[in-house]
Amino acid sequence: MSQHDFLVELGTEELPPKALKALSAAFLDGITSGLDTAGIGYVEARPFAAPRRLAVLLSGIQLQQPDREIEKRGPATQAPEKAVQGFAGSCGVGIDQLEVMETPKGSYYVYRGVEQGQSTASLLPGIVTESLNKLPIPKRMRWGASRTEFVRPVKWLCMLLGDEVVDAEILGLKAGRKTRGHRFHYNHDIELMTPADYAAVLKETGKVIADFAERRELIREQVIREGERIGGVAQIDEDLLDEVTALNEWPVALTGRFEERFLDVPAEALILSMKENQKYFHALDADGKLMPFFITLANIESRDPQQVIAGNEKVIRPRLADAAFFFDTDKKQPLETRIEKLKSVVFQQQLGTVYDKTQRIEGLAAAIAELINGDTNYARRAAALSKCDLMTDMVFEFTELQGLMGYHYALHDGEPEEVAQAMDEQYMPRFAGDALPATRTGIALAIADRLDTLTGLFGINQPPTGSKDPFALRRAALGVLRIIVEHKLDLDLHQLLTLAAEQHGTLPGSEGLADRVLDFMLDRFRAWYEDRDISAETFLAVHALRPTSPLDFDRRIEAVSHFRNLAEAESLAAANKRVSNILSKQAGEIGTDIDTNLLQEADEKALATALTSAEHDLQPLFEQGDYRTALERLAGLRDVIDTFFDNVMVMAEEDAVRANRLALLKRLRRLFLGVADISLLG
Repeated sequence: MSQHDFLVELGTEELPPKALKALSAAFLDGITSGLDTAGIGYVEARPFAAPRRLAVLLSGIQLQQPDREIEKRGPATQAPEKAVQGFAGSCGVGIDQLEVMETPKGSYYVYRGVEQGQSTASLLPGIVTESLNKLPIPKRMRWGASRTEFVRPVKWLCMLLGDEVVDAEILGLKAGRKTRGHRFHYNHDIELMTPADYAAVLKETGKVIADFAERRELIREQVIREGERIGGVAQIDEDLLDEVTALNEWPVALTGRFEERFLDVPAEALILSMKENQKYFHALDADGKLMPFFITLANIESRDPQQVIAGNEKVIRPRLADAAFFFDTDKKQPLETRIEKLKSVVFQQQLGTVYDKTQRIEGLAAAIAELINGDTNYARRAAALSKCDLMTDMVFEFTELQGLMGYHYALHDGEPEEVAQAMDEQYMPRFAGDALPATRTGIALAIADRLDTLTGLFGINQPPTGSKDPFALRRAALGVLRIIVEHKLDLDLHQLLTLAAEQHGTLPGSEGLADRVLDFMLDRFRAWYEDRDISAETFLAVHALRPTSPLDFDRRIEAVSHFRNLAEAESLAAANKRVSNILSKQAGEIGTDIDTNLLQEADEKALATALTSAEHDLQPLFEQGDYRTALERLAGLRDVIDTFFDNVMVMAEEDAVRANRLALLKRLRRLFLGVADISLLG
């Protein structure tokens, strides 16, 4: 089958930089999905994306849809002749060309034929249009008098199949073979002869690097080189790198300076200002300290780059001056003086103000600090000051700096180092994989803050629903679990949740509050373990026991994961399921006392002896939380358990013997449940 290359490029006004990658990926996916649905093959699909264009290049695209066999079932053979004639006519054939198909419901006329494939050129306009219509654009815009809608005004449309222009009109534009060069370097039309010329011609003639990935790596190399040139190490923020890639067609990295006096401001504030406001990269010296330089990307190769640098230096100066002003102004008032102002900030209408929240977490943080051998006075002080930086000018301007500015202001006020550190650590981990609080005070405050929010929202009956989680309760729950498990803290979550619920007093959903939040939090473990490639069965086996200590829960998970790799695991899981089924079918209470005089068979005597020995060996292991060794010891019971089930009838006719054997099984089941419900692994 004949093949050609295909190019589609939509030219626009500057596209939203933060959305460019997603738009490009969706455009590519829409076109390839459309071709797949139509049964049109191609060799390779390559996306292009720049500030003023979205494009897709397909190499080796088939020029014709393949023919396909079709089968249409018509009326029953007993139907009136007129109905049969109507069906045949709709298929474009006579009655004599229909076939009869026998089915369990009777005989039916059927038409079988071959549908000829359409030309690719005739299908491409619809495929491209459908792809553009499905782009993830939250709000489309109109321009001029046109009724056309898109994310930005469209300017040109290039569609080539081989060396021919595809006959199409999309978004009010007639397709042609012309693209357009750089807005400043080459603001002219460029005629393309074949799709394969696209990237090279744009780059060499139009001064546009259309390939997003190529531009991205070029910017990375330039920024790194600029950092080396000033004797530092340029810091590459990947999100910022994506954004500047989406802002530039012909990127040129340039380095400017700012006054060293600004380095008295916390580096994070300066970096955030440069990144968010100006899209600048920063550099660190050999000691990891911020250097008084910034690296910017110009979308032009200037004849006088110093003028471009000077312009950027002029722009950044007032930005950094603002940050310095905020910092100096904020330091004039100690954090403590802002506590009263928290009474004017509502945390949640039914849960009171931010001040009320800090009052609640004071007591809870102190209790947690005591449980983890921390300083309760530090915990109370840190909780009291924890939200004060929200009332500062710096955090009002840069909300991302909450906590961090609290740390700097607390140090300035002469607060103990650990109290200051907790100001920042209370928000850790901020996202998946983020660092955890390191100090005992920070740990206590981070846990207390999250548990207060969780119990409060559940207490007013506002848990997360579906995808809605405005207070990020799922993230808060996972944060608590991570802190406890990764710091190996022996904390009982139910106990902590009960304490947190008590701080709130009476709420509409106070009844059973700690239990509801505990269930919610333990369920968060599932996603965490999925990310660690631990099976759902392993999670459910441990979750069935509902351990209230996250650290204990994690140790059991590790033990069961190890156990599943043992040769005995499958057989023991099956035996546990069998024991569970037998016991669940019994009416009334099953005792656990075993009368050795009622043990009749050699194999039940062997199981009783092995069980008694195992109970003796395992008790200290359970107390130490050494579940891995415990399950390895239980694995040694496989043969005696298998032999018991092979040779002993549990449901004996004699009541006393039957009850004795059921007691034996109940003791066996209880022993395995010391770690997890192994029956769920089968």
